[in-house]
Amino acid sequence: MDVNFQFDWSAALASIPHLLPGIPWTLAISFGGLAIGFIIGIFFGLLRLSPVAWMRWLASVYIEVFRGTPILVQVLFIFYGLPQLLDGPINALTAGIAAIAVNSGAYISEIVRGGVQSIERGQREASLSLGLSRAQAFRYVIWPQALRRMVPPLGNQAIISIKDTSLFSVIGVGELVRQGQIYIATTFTALEVYFVVALMYLAITWTLSLLLRYFERSNLADQ
Repeated sequence: MDVNFQFDWSAALASIPHLLPGIPWTLAISFGGLAIGFIIGIFFGLLRLSPVAWMRWLASVYIEVFRGTPILVQVLFIFYGLPQLLDGPINALTAGIAAIAVNSGAYISEIVRGGVQSIERGQREASLSLGLSRAQAFRYVIWPQALRRMVPPLGNQAIISIKDTSLFSVIGVGELVRQGQIYIATTFTALEVYFVVALMYLAITWTLSLLLRYFERSNLADQ
C-alpha cells in the first residue's frame, strides 16, 4: 500500500501569525486559574489538616469531586449548566478560568497537605517551646519550609493546567487550539497547523520547566 505523506513547511510557517493571538488567551486562562486555584488549594489543604472532623470531610468531598471528574465536564458544566442556575450567561473566558481554578485547586490542596505534613513534628514543638503561638509557628517556621518543598509538584500542576486549556476550544475560548481550528477551516492544513500548535505548547511548558528548575536550584543554594 502506497502512502503519500507530504508536510508543507510553508503552510506551517504561514499559520504562525494566525495562531499567536491564542497564546495570551492560553496564558491568561492558565495563570489566572492557577492563581485562584492556589488560594483554593491552601484553604482546602489546611482544612484537610484540621482537627475538626466536618472540616476534613468538607475538604475531602471537594477534592474527590474535582479530582474524580474530567476537567472537560467541569468546564461544560460551568459554561452551560451554571447559567441555568444563575439565570444569566457566563462568558467563555470566565468559565475557562473558573474550571482551571477549581480543578487545579483540588490537586493543589493535596500538594499543600503533603507539604505541611512533610515538616518534622519536632520543629513545631520546638517553636512552641520558644514561646511562639501555633499561628506564629506555622507562619514563620512550618509554612516557609513546606512551600519550598511544594515548588516541584506545583510546577507540574501548572504545566498540566496549561495543557488542559486545549480542551476549552469546545466553549469557544480563543486559545491556541481554537485559533488553530479557525485557521484550518479556511486552509484545510490540519497536519501542519496542529504540528505548530503542539510546538507552541511545548515552548510554553518547556520555558516554564526551565524557570522552575532555576527556582529549585536557587532554593537549594539558599538552604
